[in-house]
Amino acid sequence: MTKVLSDLSLLQGILGRRTTNGPFKPDSVKKEHQHMLMKLASAAPSHFNSQPWRFVLIENRDTIERIGAIAGESMQKLIERGIFFERYRRYFRFSQKEMDERRDGIFIDHLPAPLKPFTRQIFSDAGLSVMRNLGVPKRLGEDNRKLVAGSPLLMAVLLDKTEYVPDQLSGFYSIFGMGAAIENIWLAIQEFKMGIQFVSTPMEIPEAWQEIQHLIRVPESLELMAVYRLGYLPDDPKRPSIDWNSRERKRLSQFVFRETCDTPEEDD
Repeated sequence: MTKVLSDLSLLQGILGRRTTNGPFKPDSVKKEHQHMLMKLASAAPSHFNSQPWRFVLIENRDTIERIGAIAGESMQKLIERGIFFERYRRYFRFSQKEMDERRDGIFIDHLPAPLKPFTRQIFSDAGLSVMRNLGVPKRLGEDNRKLVAGSPLLMAVLLDKTEYVPDQLSGFYSIFGMGAAIENIWLAIQEFKMGIQFVSTPMEIPEAWQEIQHLIRVPESLELMAVYRLGYLPDDPKRPSIDWNSRERKRLSQFVFRETCDTPEEDD
């Protein structure tokens, strides 16, 4: 019975995985929780047990606030220049009907009040002009800054360059292992009533990413791959201005095939 309950708990944990789009509690993350997350990451599979991942745990407030500022500035630039919506427009859904059919992407059903009348026009030149005039890029940039700067813990993920060679198979294997290590962390944080979110916008602005590398003193032997924000979840989480989260998942027939790629699997 204990084994069955344990397995059920694991399955529920995987299906219950979430990305935290809102703020965390200000409480510091306990050192024992940090170390347990690192141990669980290290349990992930890697080619020839190379364990190519490296982690930097960041609690220094000055560093976190600076990375928060970089994240906010990056978000503002991406939206002002039209890069963000141009690059990611294919992931946005604007009706429940569209979401029910596709079962992927992000359902835009929650926007800042000034944007609601322009939901479907936000990808057009006219829509971008309206957003600039309403100060939306600055507002979303500031929202992003607050989220990152207010986090009690940041986690930088790096790969050993002797293993991570992008044009060789070892590069693929290293990324595969890194993904498994991060997934272990992502699943385990639920046990500590914590949340996690990818800090993505600085990666899209080369000079911003370079500044983060300089801040955490990344040596030539390592490649900075990602930065995440972590913390304990609030008791009454509030929905952010734009909610990038979506729990929809494709039906089996949309991503699984039987025997060959000609035959979609039947849905349950």
